[in-house]
Order: sequence, then structure tokens, then C-alpha cells
Amino acid sequence: MKAMRKTALLTLLILIAGTQLLTAQKSWDEIEYPPLNTFEKPDVEIFELDNGITFYLVEDDELPLINLRVLVRTGGVLVPNDKAGLNSIAGTVMRTGGTTSISGDDLNELLEDRAARMETGIGLTSGSASMNVLKDDFEELLPMFIDLLQNPAFPENRIQLAKTQQKTSISRRNDESIPVGLREFQKLLYGPGSPYARTTEYETIDNITRDDLVQFHQEAFVGRNMMIGVIGDFSIPELKEILSDAFSQIPSGEPVSLDFPEVDYDFVNSINFVDKRDVNQSFVMMGHIGGMRDNPDYAALQVMNRVLSDGFSGRLMRIVRSQMGLAYAVFGEYGSGNFFPGMFYAGVMTQSETTAEAINAILEQIRRLQDEPVSERELRDTVDRFLNSLVFQYDSRASVLNERMSLDYAGLDPETFDRLVEEIQQVTIDDIQRVAQQHLKPDALQILVVGNGAEIGDQLEQFGEVNMIDITIPVPGEAEEETVAGDAAAGAEWLSRMASALLPDGPIEGELIFEADNTVQGPMGEMVLGVRQTVNFDDDKLIAEVTAPMGVITMQIMDGEGVMMMGGNQMPMPPAQKEEMLSEHKRNPLYIAMHSGTFTSEYHGMTETEDGHFAHIVLVGDTRINLYLDPETAAPASIAFRQFDPEQGQQVTIRRVFAEWTLNDGVMLPYQTDIYQGDDKISSITVKTHSVE
Repeated sequence: MKAMRKTALLTLLILIAGTQLLTAQKSWDEIEYPPLNTFEKPDVEIFELDNGITFYLVEDDELPLINLRVLVRTGGVLVPNDKAGLNSIAGTVMRTGGTTSISGDDLNELLEDRAARMETGIGLTSGSASMNVLKDDFEELLPMFIDLLQNPAFPENRIQLAKTQQKTSISRRNDESIPVGLREFQKLLYGPGSPYARTTEYETIDNITRDDLVQFHQEAFVGRNMMIGVIGDFSIPELKEILSDAFSQIPSGEPVSLDFPEVDYDFVNSINFVDKRDVNQSFVMMGHIGGMRDNPDYAALQVMNRVLSDGFSGRLMRIVRSQMGLAYAVFGEYGSGNFFPGMFYAGVMTQSETTAEAINAILEQIRRLQDEPVSERELRDTVDRFLNSLVFQYDSRASVLNERMSLDYAGLDPETFDRLVEEIQQVTIDDIQRVAQQHLKPDALQILVVGNGAEIGDQLEQFGEVNMIDITIPVPGEAEEETVAGDAAAGAEWLSRMASALLPDGPIEGELIFEADNTVQGPMGEMVLGVRQTVNFDDDKLIAEVTAPMGVITMQIMDGEGVMMMGGNQMPMPPAQKEEMLSEHKRNPLYIAMHSGTFTSEYHGMTETEDGHFAHIVLVGDTRINLYLDPETAAPASIAFRQFDPEQGQQVTIRRVFAEWTLNDGVMLPYQTDIYQGDDKISSITVKTHSVE
């Protein structure tokens, strides 16, 4: 029996191996595959209520869920420039603020208990709301969702939180090159004041009131502006009755007219530069205005675009990146908008020293589309990849529903997609060259480079006169307070006394070095950082070695350039951080003492504060600095000034309180400094030693 089993097993293995060998010898087109699962495009049931709401229904019983999506005719395009950001805040606070019946926090808890979701948002060209719930909870939670659509509470605390979040985003918008490049390129093409390119600013956020949000919501969220799609596990006849009863209470209102401003564009050649010294590579955008979706050449333009920039198969990636080795990433698109013209652009990330070479390489590929017909094989491969990618546009019942709603919202024919497939199949070699010659203008491109000017040098001058773009974030001013001039002569005398007190042996000759512990108050409690700082008050050299939990971080400013170092790695210091360090340096009492003759100072009498009785000296300039000097020693007891806090988006008062002045090497230094923002202590600095070397 054992011998028979061995023989049978051996025979089976031989048969399997023989079958695999025969299969391996077949050509790829001889292998037979089982048929793919078919996907039948579902019918979309459409009906409309008397109040103007249009419903789109698709049954899908794969899971016991119901997903409802509302598309609202509204958008940021309706918002005036001086209130930019209103639509985003309205869409956020509709959800986070809850309704007049239930708070946002209580709504969160209720939805979490039911594993349900409700969301709202308002973009540039449309608003949206959605609800995803278990089938059994749908009828119970639907009235709450309608309450959210119709009766948002817009509480002030949630409005202020949303404003703070927007301001935090504004404060960080210049951190990375790519967002800077995309933002500034849109401004070049559409204009900085266009709703298609404008940015929110601290001032525009401050201009938004609760009444603005309420009015914006009330005008948009009415029946004649709503399209509602529902997909899930339901019976259409039953659901139609439920939806009709629930949504008929919404007033029809007046339809919103989305007026999209014309784009007044001149095809011009320009070279524009954002000097960002904290990067070591360039981000380049180049192009001009694009077209509209209803352009008869749309299909040919999209095939042309795929020839140029279809991922790793496009010419830009194959030639500029792979063959020439000029790019970390390279991309492009001929954009065609539904409501306003899109953008034609090509972009690249490249080393600073190859910036101009990469630009020229892309220009060559754009011109090549006009000068040389594509090959028959390149056309066939491009069209095949394009058509294959379109399969995923209708890969689920939900995608069918969403596509139909989007087409209706944009005013496009429901057969738009099927017609596009047919038109792509008919694109010829001549079509590609024709649309490239007609719609691309390589001699009238707007070129934008975000990079390090010190590393790029004069490379960009070959493209024309370089236009420097300032990306400084506008800071809102404060209402000017009426100020009374003090005694300038007495102010100069007091400042001279302070300089003598802090520097009894005269100006510092050399570098001041001190070691300290900086106790920072954070959201997770106190954190103590060790600090060793080297300061040269003559040439503004600053070196700070900070011992943090993650290791030693060195921040250095020399000859106006800032760098940060950690673990053997070095990177440019962000400009905002460098400017903040230099500002702090120039508010240091020792810096003021070293340069006392260059300050305009006023004496404003003796002042009683919570810390004692002091001589009040004001340094007059762009920022008024208040010094409170000990009347006996002339050493500063505290210093106070106003500065802009980008996280809060407003001016705040900073106060530094000094104690334990200690003399060493001819320099008096406070060994204890407590720093306050408003009434809150944010850090304490305790100096251990100081010396001059």
C-alpha cells in the first residue's frame, strides 16, 4: 500500500509539472482566461419635488447602508474679495456648530454611537452635505440631517475656532515650495483679485461676521438650489415616499445664480521668481490659460496631453526625468473647466543648478508636439492607456450616481462620458498636431520658479527680465492709538544710564556666550530645554544650541543667512523663523545698550506697575518698545511690546520681566527672565553662566 501511494503521488507531480511546462510554452495571446465579472451600469431614478429639489436614486444592497449626498448651488465665487474665506467657514461651522436643537458636541456623540457620519462643506463652485448611516437608522437620523441643513446654529465660539484654524493655515502657507508655486501661478494666470486665484488673508477672515454666515447659508440651502443623490440598501418606491415627506418642508426659495467672471487673459511671455532661501531645489510652473469643457477639441486636447504627460509613459517623464535626469518629478496638463477656463501647465522639481536646463527641456517637448507628428504606435498606445483608465470612472454604482449628478450640475449632457469615449477613439495624428499648434503657445508662457536665489544665480535671465514676487503675508494693522510725545532729552539720558549699567566697561568686544534652561509652557505641560547661545552684537551673529528631547538642534544666523542643523544634517532656516530670531535679538536690552545712540527714546515719567515703581522709557520706531527701568540702578525691570501672532492672526502684547542681574566680564545679564503673552506666562529662562570670549 505504501508503494502504491508513492507511485500515485509521483504520477500526480509529473502530470502537474507537464501541465505547467505546456502552459509556459504558450504565447501570451494563446493563454485562455476565465471571463471577467461584468459590471452593468445601473439606472438612475430621478424625480423632483414641488420645492425644486431633484433626487437621484440608485439601489445597492451589497451592504446594509444608505448614503445621501446633497449638492448645493452656491460657492466661494459668490463671496466678495474683502470676505474671502466666508464660504469655507460657513461650510465648516454648519457642521461643527450643530443646530438650534442639538449642539455640535452632542451631535458628534450621537453619530459616534450609531457609527454614522454627517458632513458639510462649501468650495469655490458648489456646496455639499452628506450622511452615511446604517439602513436601520436612516429614518430616525434623516430629520436630524435636515435640521442640520436648515437650522445651523452658527455659535460664536465655533466661528472663532474656525477663524483661528483659517489663520493658522494662512500663517503656514509659505512653508512649502509646491503650495507657494501653485498659488502664485494661479495669480499670474487669473489675476490676484480673481475669485479663481485669490487667497484668504487675516484681514478678510476678520471681516466675516456671524450675520454674513447666516445670510450666505439662508440664500443657498433652499429647495431650488439642491440636488440630492441617495445610494444604498432600499426599495426605490418606499424611499421616494420617505424623501418626499421629509424634504417637502424645505422652502423652495430663490435659485442662486452662479455668475463666473470672465477671464481677461493676454498671452505674454514672463519669468517670475519667488526667492525662498530655505530650500535647495527649484519648483517650476510654466504655462498659460487653458480652455473650457465644451470645446469641440476637448478629446484631441486630452490625448495630446497624455502624449506629453501621461505619468511614466508621457514624454516629460520619459525624457526630462528618465533620460536627461533633470527632475525629481515632472508633470503637466491641459485643463478644461466646466465653469471657467482651466490652465495649461507643465511643472518640474529639479536641483537648483539645473533649473534653467529643466525649463528648456520642457519647452523643447512642448514645441516638439507642434513641430513633429506623433508616431502611429505612440498614438495607439496613448489612446489605449487613456481608454483603459476611463474604466475606473464607472467602477461602482456610487461613481455612476456621482457622475450623473456632476454632469447635471455643470449643465452637461448625460451622454457626455459615452461621447468622450467615442471621440477619443477617433483622434488622429493630425488632430494632435493641429490642437498643439492651435492651443499651445510655447513662446508666450508664464514661467514661475520657487527656489533658492543664492543657488540659482543668474540662470533665469535667459528667459527675460525676472519679476520678483513678494509672498510676504499681509499683517493687519491695529487701530492707531493716540500717543503723547515724551521727553526726548530725558529719554536719551535714561537710555545712556541703562547702557552704562549693563555695560560698565563699555561695549562688548567679542562674543557673549551664556548657558541657560528655558522652561516652555506647552499644551502637554512644561518642557525644559537646555540652551547654549553665542551672540555677536556688532555683526548680528547668532548661534543657539538647543538640547531638546529629540536631540541637539543648532540654529545659526551669520552674514544674514540662517541654517538649522541636527544629527549631521543641515537645512536652510525658514525666513519667518530667521526674522523672528533677529527681531528678538534687536529687542534684547544688551543690543539696545550697545546701540543706544541709534535709538530715538522718550521719557514718559515714573510709572507704577504690579512689579514696582519704574522710569518708563519708550523706544520710538516701527514697533514701540516700552522699557521700565529701576530708578536706582537704571537696569530694566521689564520690557513690553506689541507683535503679531500668526497663529491667532492678531496683535498680542509680549512682556519680559527681568530679575537677578549678574555682572561678569563687564556684562550685566538677567539670570531670570519670565516671558508673558498677555496675562499668560509662556516661558522662563534661567541663566547658569555667561562670559565674553
